[in-house]
Amino acid sequence: MKTIFKSAFLLCIISIATACGAGKKEKAGELGDKKAKLAKFQEEYNKLGDDIRALEADIAKLDTNAEKNSNARLVSVKPVVVSDFSHYIDLQGHIDAENISYVSPRGMGGQVKQILIKKGQTVKKGQLLLRLDDAIVRQNLIAARQGLETIKTQLAFAKDIYQRRQNLWAQNIGSEVELITAKNNVQSLENQLKATQENVQVVAEQLNTSNVYSDVTGFVDELNVRVGETFTGSGAMGPQIKIVNTSTLKVVADIPENYLGSVGLGSTVIINVPDINKNYTSTISFSGASINSNTRGFTVEAKVPSDGVLIPNMLATVRILDYSAPKAVTVPVNVVQSDENGKYVYVMATENGKQVARKKVVVLGQVYGENAEVKGGLKGGESLITEGYQSLYDGQMVNGVI
Repeated sequence: MKTIFKSAFLLCIISIATACGAGKKEKAGELGDKKAKLAKFQEEYNKLGDDIRALEADIAKLDTNAEKNSNARLVSVKPVVVSDFSHYIDLQGHIDAENISYVSPRGMGGQVKQILIKKGQTVKKGQLLLRLDDAIVRQNLIAARQGLETIKTQLAFAKDIYQRRQNLWAQNIGSEVELITAKNNVQSLENQLKATQENVQVVAEQLNTSNVYSDVTGFVDELNVRVGETFTGSGAMGPQIKIVNTSTLKVVADIPENYLGSVGLGSTVIINVPDINKNYTSTISFSGASINSNTRGFTVEAKVPSDGVLIPNMLATVRILDYSAPKAVTVPVNVVQSDENGKYVYVMATENGKQVARKKVVVLGQVYGENAEVKGGLKGGESLITEGYQSLYDGQMVNGVI
């Protein structure tokens, strides 16, 4: 204010002097008159300066914030909040199917003669997928059936002979040895018939193994076999036929072993699939009982709904809740500072009508994201200094802005 009055007065003098200079060109004035005017102006200037200083002193006495506003440091403050605090483990997982079938032959396998499916096709449980070479087995089955018919004929003949021997024996004709021999022939052929019938069933079952069926309903995810190749279930490229059922899906993730005590069955899981920008909330339905020696972690699974857009092996971000505290005191983690005594923050307090910064030593709990849990040092509701806290000292005057 003082500077403003001085500047205005000097501009007034300069303007008058300029006018006088112009008048000198028009009229020749007396040097004495000019000196007299200058002395008068200086006297008025000095009197105005005294009035300005007196007015500033009066303002300083009446305005109690004048000193504070001139020396206080500008800071931003926010109230310390009390809210529910949660800590999550952030991991990367993938979507997987509950029902995955790696198709294999029921027998030893064989050469593929016909493929009845295509990759990506939907198949049903029990549907025929492949036909393998069955020429030898068919020949064996024909031979077994022919042998069966032969034994049936021989058995019928033996039974007839035995019946005749019994009739003759009843008439005291013939010998007992002949009767016993006929009876033994019948029993022997009956045993042969039974064994041959079982052999026919075995060969028929072997013939059925040349047909490969689906064990589940789903879509053909992999088909790595061609006509003429040998089908055994697995090859150099992995499973030869893989069928995936997407009616029941899950997310799979590996957790470091140090979380073994805080994560288990029933833990809340928040799942994000970035490719489709969808979120799901679930719980852990499976937790591994052993630690993987390579990754030093254990596997967990959580079920997710099948909504038509999820497919196996999609990447997913997994957030597993491992700690929660209701009505916790929290502060932004960036305002927490450290010294030889530990962690501390600055809060704004009003003392003797002035706003000052006060250093508060705090005890931190869990930290997640941008927030830190405070277990000691703050109660909630304090005016936390969130900007301008750098280089503050305890008791420094501040001017807080919300």
